[in-house]
Amino acid sequence: MRKLLNSVSLLSVLIAAPIVTMSAATAEDKLEALTKSEDNWAMQGKNYSSNHYSTLTQVNADNVKNLKVAWSFSTGLLSGHEGSPIVIDGKMYVHTSFPNNTFALNLDDPTRILWQHKPKQNAAARAVACCDIVNRGLAYWPGDGKAPALIVKTLLDGHVVALNASTGEEYWKIENSDFKVGSTLTVAPHIYKDIVLIGSSGAELGVRGYMTAYDVRTGEQKWRAYATGPDSDVLIGDDFNKANPHYGQKGLGTATWEGDAWKIGGGTNWGWFAYDSGTNLVYYGSGNPAPWNETMRPGDNKWTMTIWGRDLNTGEAKFGYQKTPHDEWDYAGINFMMLSEQKDKDGKLRKLLTHPDRNGIVYTLDRTDGTLVSADKIDDTVNVFKKVDLKSGLPVRDPEYGTRMDHLAKDICPSAMGYHNQGLDSYDPNKELFFLGVNHICMDWEPFMLPYRAGQFFVGATLNMFPGPKGDRQKAEGLGQIKAYNAITGKFKWEKMERFAVWGGTAATAGNVVFYGTLDGFIKARHSDTGELLWKFKLPSGVIGHPIVYQHKGVEYLAILYGVGGWPGVGLVFDLQDPTAGLGAVGAFKQLANYTQMGGGVMVFSLDGKGPYDDLSVGEYKAN
Repeated sequence: MRKLLNSVSLLSVLIAAPIVTMSAATAEDKLEALTKSEDNWAMQGKNYSSNHYSTLTQVNADNVKNLKVAWSFSTGLLSGHEGSPIVIDGKMYVHTSFPNNTFALNLDDPTRILWQHKPKQNAAARAVACCDIVNRGLAYWPGDGKAPALIVKTLLDGHVVALNASTGEEYWKIENSDFKVGSTLTVAPHIYKDIVLIGSSGAELGVRGYMTAYDVRTGEQKWRAYATGPDSDVLIGDDFNKANPHYGQKGLGTATWEGDAWKIGGGTNWGWFAYDSGTNLVYYGSGNPAPWNETMRPGDNKWTMTIWGRDLNTGEAKFGYQKTPHDEWDYAGINFMMLSEQKDKDGKLRKLLTHPDRNGIVYTLDRTDGTLVSADKIDDTVNVFKKVDLKSGLPVRDPEYGTRMDHLAKDICPSAMGYHNQGLDSYDPNKELFFLGVNHICMDWEPFMLPYRAGQFFVGATLNMFPGPKGDRQKAEGLGQIKAYNAITGKFKWEKMERFAVWGGTAATAGNVVFYGTLDGFIKARHSDTGELLWKFKLPSGVIGHPIVYQHKGVEYLAILYGVGGWPGVGLVFDLQDPTAGLGAVGAFKQLANYTQMGGGVMVFSLDGKGPYDDLSVGEYKAN
């Protein structure tokens, strides 16, 4: 499965690449150290815990109003720009939507692109991408004595590529997914220690989801764990769910499906992961079952819609908690996993995992064994569930909002987009608050029967979406919220409405500020204690990515990738008019094109715009 390089042999790259030597420090130690330095933003979630939090205070609630543009960079591409740039040792690496270009920039002088990688891939993959041709970002590995520092990225057509971080040359390339059957790649790679984790996409085409681990030095596969099927495929361990046997243990990846439906059963995982070096477990969520029409797949449909805790080295599952058994609404559970250590209601210090799900519930688990600690509604307008039973872990459904054949289910909250989707949010460990970018969207749902055909959409439902009860349904606005949440008390310290869904996520800092972008093209700063709006700036296009904060030569910078698109922007991107098109997104966001247009890039801010071009000689042509 591993492929030779397209144009540069592995040997030639090794000869050309600088050899990185380390004495006592290993590559994985160096990677974790990089994440602890505020000079870097070395992975999409900032660090292994994925808390998206900066300890910097140069920009704070008192002076954030003085932020101005320091510099910017255009990717030259349209369609949605999800994820964020990464910053390592004075360089910024920027990714794009399809065709998945990568640019390396020098923070001292971003005038000239250091290198750019523009891969050749099969354009036919565009036709089977579910919801725009987005990509969620890059991953970095610092290298060791055996391999150079690497930038790892996914391609829409199913390949994974490692680039020499110094030169941009391809170091290895492998095929992870077969787009001909609908399996594409939009996920950001996640690197922990010396292992690259790659999820999968395509549940809307009946793809059977899987997680794959590769050796970062060679691209060789170490393990693959499926979301459905026999225990040997799902990598169910001997002590799986030992602490919570009521979650289910053996044989359920097939027994909870009718016949062989698990083979086309979904459960893809294209979102965000986290890792705890203490437990050596990686945490992620599997997505919705296929098709969306629940009548066609009786049973609980395990192990879709599941929070997983897997051994990083072997892939063996220690626990799996299914949030929405027999999902009826496309509540794909791929949302971010964020790790914290907090005292529970009994005063016991616990290692926790918090996950706001598309189903409208924000879950907190003990991440050592999967025990459910809390399950709170993201908003009081959630109506599909009355509550979650903490003892059984099961949601208590309201049958009025269930879906079934020959029935139009109306005013379901949340919609298939969820009250939280792919946004990568943040956690302030001092305030013990999670800052959540939230959707406020409900829907009507009517299912229909359809056959499975490999490489074709396999959904089976018609959706109309519209603002939730707190929004303005006449104007099609009030589709989003921003909230501060305490996972122990279950209370929201503050919440604010937004015109459109807060799709991209948040970044919090010790300066009492939380940053986020909006679909209508603003980057905003709110006081993290009160939610008060402190600053905003209108970007060239709407935001579906998340902001980052870093320091360079003593100056604190805020950066954000802009470029409207993704699922909420499919109507704008593809000029669609039918309100049910785009799996219902066109109707929900019919006003979006009146506020923003396409175009991708990065905007970088600092106090008073301080940056590299304060020195007027930077970037100037110098004649001989």
